[in-house]
Amino acid sequence: MAEKIIFYILAVLMAVFSVMAVTSKRIIRSATYLLFVLLGTAGLYLLLNYNYLFAVQIAVYAGGIMVLFIMAILLTNKPGEKVRTELPVRRAIAGVTAFAGLAFCAHVIYYNINRVSELVTQSEITPQFLGHTMMGTDKYQYLLPFETISILLLACIVGAIMIARKR
Repeated sequence: MAEKIIFYILAVLMAVFSVMAVTSKRIIRSATYLLFVLLGTAGLYLLLNYNYLFAVQIAVYAGGIMVLFIMAILLTNKPGEKVRTELPVRRAIAGVTAFAGLAFCAHVIYYNINRVSELVTQSEITPQFLGHTMMGTDKYQYLLPFETISILLLACIVGAIMIARKR
């Protein structure tokens, strides 16, 4: 019973801080709210007894990635500067795009639920199976998306350096 209460508290806090991170007009506050969401995620890992993921979430994401985000913010913006409000047309386009992304994710989850149930019914998922799945090139393996994300992150870093260099 206590675990359910803690779960619901963490879930509500993460949802509230997620909304605050997206709607805040001050960018440093948004980064701080994102930090609270990452810490809440670490709390969920701890609740599930995933001690390694808890430690990685705290060290890598809540520590390292947040420092990287704040450095990028300080390099590209003035810290106290308010984020300008977007035009209503852009807000509508962003809303439609967000809804389309949500619908796409729901579609993928709905049509792949059998695949997930097959994995869950296995007696144990070994680290070797997980590593082969993440770095394999067969069907239902994720090497290509993994490499695509690394290229995307590299492009973001180069873009941030170019923006900071102009100032």
